[in-house]
Amino acid sequence: MYTYPVFLSVVLVERNLGSELPQVLAEATAAIAPLVSDYELVIVDNGSDDESVRILKQLANDRSLANLQVYALTKEVDQDTAAWAGLENALGDYIAVIDVMTDSVQYLQTMLDQSVLGADSVFATNTRKPPQGLLFRICFGIFNLVYRKFNGIDLVKDAPQFRILSRRVVNFILQHSAPASAYRHLPATSGFARVNLTYAAKPKFVRRKRLIESIDRGLRTLVSTTRGPMRLVTALSMFGAISNALYSVYVLVIAAFKTDVAPGWVTLSLQQSGMFLLLSLVLLVMGEYMVHMARRTDEGPAYHVAQEFTSAVITRREKLNVEDALAARPAAEKDAPSSLSSPA
Repeated sequence: MYTYPVFLSVVLVERNLGSELPQVLAEATAAIAPLVSDYELVIVDNGSDDESVRILKQLANDRSLANLQVYALTKEVDQDTAAWAGLENALGDYIAVIDVMTDSVQYLQTMLDQSVLGADSVFATNTRKPPQGLLFRICFGIFNLVYRKFNGIDLVKDAPQFRILSRRVVNFILQHSAPASAYRHLPATSGFARVNLTYAAKPKFVRRKRLIESIDRGLRTLVSTTRGPMRLVTALSMFGAISNALYSVYVLVIAAFKTDVAPGWVTLSLQQSGMFLLLSLVLLVMGEYMVHMARRTDEGPAYHVAQEFTSAVITRREKLNVEDALAARPAAEKDAPSSLSSPA
């Protein structure tokens, strides 16, 4: 196996894995260590309410597992925000993001091959998905269809969660006003060199996703990453305004050329069309104003780290080329008398 001379950060998001963590991290270390000259495992605990944090502290103090960087969030956030919490604090030349429940760490070698060859973003899709309910699959299909219509990408195929990003892609995302929201789709839409791969691996852990939380996350993703929904509102408002204006003209034409018009019909029709025209114009202006404000709004931090601790063994520190300045001086120089002599 060829070892790449790069520093690789691997972000793993976990929640309530508890006693399974030692095996998961040991397997990840065994798979990653031979691939690169240096690495770090960035573990993000997504607000676990079991013994996960305590076990992670023990593993960090255990000298058998090196290069662990642990971030324990104060509360559970969505998967993309938790992944960004780890990615934002990663130090590597390349950063891999893995969902330990569904992704295979063994496939990192194939992905890293593409990264080293020049791909800034490498995505991998596991074709063997955990089973989900019929209603969840229907809702997910509708969301994916709408998102693809507005944004032009398929989140499942074009921007899956399992990915390796180069440092310059991460720096590009950091310039975004809301990087935690843009992290999922931005590497696939910003023009960087991209490779999409597929593989088949049985998920280690099978957990059904909660439909209500998925709908909420999907709506926030849709609204925060595209102005399409608000543009649809403004388009409908404009259509309503134009339709009511044309209807008002139609009423005036009828009143001018027909003599058998029912009493009061012209007045009532003009009143209704005028009111709906005014309402449509108000909605149009408000919609455009909200689009403008959405560009400028900063909602603040999307997550908060409660605890942070590192592994007892950090191999990259042992590889630093640092010498003691005094020890590096020649012995003759250290023994030479000072040029400034004291007066006799």
